[in-house]
Amino acid sequence: MSLFIDNPDIIALQPRLQDEDSGVRRIALIDLADLEEPDALPLLTESLLNDPDADVRGEAARLLAAWEEPEVIEALCQALIDSSENVREFAAQSLTQLKEAESGQFILPWVTNEDVSVRRRALRALRELRFSASAEPAINALADEDASVRREAVGVLAWLKHKPALLALAKLASSDADVDVRRAATGALGFAADPQLLPELYRALSDSQWQVREEAAATLGKLGFKDAGTELIEALEDDYWQVRLQAARALGKLRFSAANSALIILLKHSISNLRKEAALALSELGDQHALVALRQAENDADPEVRKAVRIALTQLTGRLA
Repeated sequence: MSLFIDNPDIIALQPRLQDEDSGVRRIALIDLADLEEPDALPLLTESLLNDPDADVRGEAARLLAAWEEPEVIEALCQALIDSSENVREFAAQSLTQLKEAESGQFILPWVTNEDVSVRRRALRALRELRFSASAEPAINALADEDASVRREAVGVLAWLKHKPALLALAKLASSDADVDVRRAATGALGFAADPQLLPELYRALSDSQWQVREEAAATLGKLGFKDAGTELIEALEDDYWQVRLQAARALGKLRFSAANSALIILLKHSISNLRKEAALALSELGDQHALVALRQAENDADPEVRKAVRIALTQLTGRLA
């Protein structure tokens, strides 16, 4: 491809960009990118799409992360179908660095590509852009046969806080065949305080996989429905301490007073993280009956627990006063 260049710094690099040695070409690309000149973009995209060496194409994909011009985005999207997995991954990473929502219009057509990895990477690139037009394709992708695509679609809808997708997300949270999708969908429900979500979240709190139960407890704490308190108290008996920890934290956020006794019992648990979380949760409940238990915990063997207990006592005595 013949490109007209009149920038002397770029012209000086061109012989190295055309060198037979791929290592020389790769270093020349780095020097080219360091110029931070818009005139360099055609050469960078040309290397990305047409250099015979995958390492050079990958370097070009990595270097183009600093630019948000349409031609760059289109070249990076085209690189998602490169013959090299490394190039595809570098291109995908660069696409995630985009900042302008309108950049999503160039990525959107790739969401329905026949290649699973392209669909997944396109959705991942769209996620943090919060490009409103990506909502409908993301909803459609919730039914994709590939779990990784469904998971990325959940992320797009969560970042958009797209309320029309809530019921579809709730269904995934409790019934998707893939644990990672269920966990992602459960976490995504935290963007809207809709009481219709509670039954599905309760089901997620009883999921066969602890990672989903942990996410469900955390989400219930975020949503702030006190009706969830009883379910969360039961979760304090979960076989996995990670679920118990999130349940304790959620009960504190909800200030669910009926949890006071169960949280006091946790102050003597063998896992220090649980003792710490129980202490902090008790300070949120504002129940004077927790004072005695917290004062007994001031001599806990773990310094982090002792610190949490001191904070809890200060907050609780302040509330009671």
